[in-house]
Amino acid sequence: MRGNTSFGGLGNSSFASLAPAPASADEAEPWVRGELIRSLMRASRGSYIFSAALMPAMAALSWGYLPTWQLVVWLMLGVASTLGRMWFERVYTRRYAGRDAGAQERFIHRYRYLWSASALTWGLSILIYFERAPLVNQFMSWLIVAGAATFPLNSLALHPPLLKRYVNTLFGTMVASVLLRIVELNFAQLHFNYGFLLLPLFHWWLLLRAGRRIHETARNSFELLFHNHILINSLTQQRQAAVSAVAMKNRFLASAAHDMRQPVLALSLYADWLRNEPELVQEIAPKIVRATHAVNALFDSLFDLARIDSGQVRLHIERVDVGQLLHDLELQYRPVAEAKGLRFKVRVTPGTVLTDPIRVRRMLGNLLSNAIKYTAEGGVLLSSRQTRDGLRVELWDTGIGIAREHLRDVFLEFYKVADHAGTSDGFGLGLAIVARLSHALGHPVSVRSRLGRGSVFRVALHDADEAQAQTRISGAVG
Repeated sequence: MRGNTSFGGLGNSSFASLAPAPASADEAEPWVRGELIRSLMRASRGSYIFSAALMPAMAALSWGYLPTWQLVVWLMLGVASTLGRMWFERVYTRRYAGRDAGAQERFIHRYRYLWSASALTWGLSILIYFERAPLVNQFMSWLIVAGAATFPLNSLALHPPLLKRYVNTLFGTMVASVLLRIVELNFAQLHFNYGFLLLPLFHWWLLLRAGRRIHETARNSFELLFHNHILINSLTQQRQAAVSAVAMKNRFLASAAHDMRQPVLALSLYADWLRNEPELVQEIAPKIVRATHAVNALFDSLFDLARIDSGQVRLHIERVDVGQLLHDLELQYRPVAEAKGLRFKVRVTPGTVLTDPIRVRRMLGNLLSNAIKYTAEGGVLLSSRQTRDGLRVELWDTGIGIAREHLRDVFLEFYKVADHAGTSDGFGLGLAIVARLSHALGHPVSVRSRLGRGSVFRVALHDADEAQAQTRISGAVG
């Protein structure tokens, strides 16, 4: 037979929460690191443009106080480092901006020397003005270098390794350049007191400390943003689930009202008929009984579903003789099958299983009832067999079959396959109850069917654990 569908946990699928599990720190960390680097790259353009704009001002302050070729060399270093940063940003935007945090970090690590080159350029600027230009020009040059060191702080702090590399290279080069100039001057003719030279060291420490604070603040903000996104998605999915549940319950009630209307209307018509023609009581009474049974059957099925979905069913797990269970079902359903002219066969492989005898009987009874209802000729086979995974009960029929596209839907409430003979007098609840009990007891149900040739339903009777089964059936409430 063609068409195979498994329904190991279908009974709870319609009511399971769609909300994702809360995001863990491990899930948040890669996203946060990636966003920090993206923010770094967005902000870095302003820093190198600012740096490039300050270089001509620095050169103008020292113009005429040292050989021109030294200024030109320094400016060329600055232009080269700026162009390198521009190229780097372009490559990142085209190839790495949308990639994961690991790829972005490896890319930045590969080209970290571009920031070192920029820091080195500004550190070497000490050589073109320190104790060369007039005192006012030196003071203004010191301010420019301090600005070049401080302005990139907000962006570089987003990636601490890059901040440390930039700051350490800048101030290390500055200190080395100052010492070199002092040695050249033989420790004489200094306009500044030696104590003033402690200011760059203090500035160095201050930038590293401020960078740590900025990084912590930015990281906390992105972590909060990440969890807010998760929460919003969770609430959106829960809202969609709630809307779907309301729509499903509305369809459920509409279908129940529709299916109830027919037998109730029949009861009303039979009652009017009997009132007008009491002498026909022998003919009408059985019809009233059948209509009453139909209403009761619908109510019984609705109450069963309600009890299961509300977690009010109390399971009682015990050792059940599967052979005896199948023979009991044979006694109940053989007369029904033979009344339709169908063959009813039973093949039993001895064995036992831990399960709830009442609920598993209801599962198999619903499957047998469906098999008989939708089989016009041929027969029904009820069998059990031993497999590698334990006992399995199979119900074969030669009925109308189910098309592959309908296999999963037949386990939904009030679902009836259109244009199938025999579906008009059912309620579409039998297989829904089977699915619920299958999930609760841990007895997976699978079905194979071929349209016009028949179907086979298989129930794997794994030993059930009472506590776990009760937890699963209580979990249907959520």
